[in-house]
Amino acid sequence: MTRTEKDQLIDELVQVLAEKNVVYLTDASGLDSEATTSLRRECYKKDITVRVVKNTLLRKAMERTEDRDYTELYDVLKGQTALLFGDVGNAPARVLKEFRKKHDMPLLKGAYVEQATYLGDNNLEALTNIKSKEELLADVIALLQSPMKNVVGALNSGGNTVSGLVKALQERG
Repeated sequence: MTRTEKDQLIDELVQVLAEKNVVYLTDASGLDSEATTSLRRECYKKDITVRVVKNTLLRKAMERTEDRDYTELYDVLKGQTALLFGDVGNAPARVLKEFRKKHDMPLLKGAYVEQATYLGDNNLEALTNIKSKEELLADVIALLQSPMKNVVGALNSGGNTVSGLVKALQERG
């Protein structure tokens, strides 16, 4: 690989690292070609990009990425590294967890999810339980709607009158 090709690859990685808030580093060195293809297929279904890169080039790209601090991940850049990029924080973890029901690999080296760093395979379970932005918004909306539903329910049960509403609220309280 020429110096120009390396620089071009680093620039591509910098662009991807700047665009994606979810970056998982895995060790898939023990997977055969069939298992690797299967993993890539599962990731593709969930809009996750898989890419195998050289650690030195990835580190240079991480160092050049502005507004992101990847320094905690530098120590795990050893051996083979496969990157999983996505937009949903828990999606790669869920794919890895499901995939590992049939395979021993890939192992999670580390992850950068929404400005938080997770190191080691022992964090895979915690990462699967992280709620996505959409899931959190749905929870907030459900919490906001709950009191409204109570008021509407009280209005309907009280004959749509203010006195009926007051009576229904007194009975609940």
